[in-house]
Amino acid sequence: MHLLLKEDQTAAYTIEIWKRFRKWGGIPTGITQNIKDLLASREIENIFENSDFVYMLNQASGDRQILARQLGISPHQLSYVTHSGEGEGLLFYGNIILPFIDRFPKDTELYRIMTTKLQELKEGKQS
Repeated sequence: MHLLLKEDQTAAYTIEIWKRFRKWGGIPTGITQNIKDLLASREIENIFENSDFVYMLNQASGDRQILARQLGISPHQLSYVTHSGEGEGLLFYGNIILPFIDRFPKDTELYRIMTTKLQELKEGKQS
């Protein structure tokens, strides 16, 4: 999302297709590490405000505060995205906030395909 929203032309296009996809019943999806960078723009803030589903993992302090304010997350709920471990976080859907812990088995083909850990990807290529 950072690259798409970095330049005015691609940002305007991204916002437009986000709105159109939602209108057509699609589920536009974006990912970012730092929400505060994206919410610096009012237009981009509209994307976030029009997102029904947010999957949150460990968050930096500033981002936690923004998410708490924007989504109405309580201090107790924020503890699930404060120094949380792998596969731990919060799901936000509509007005539901659900903590989760996902201990995905690492010895599966699906894990091997989905991992984003660079060291594991390098090891997989060497095998």
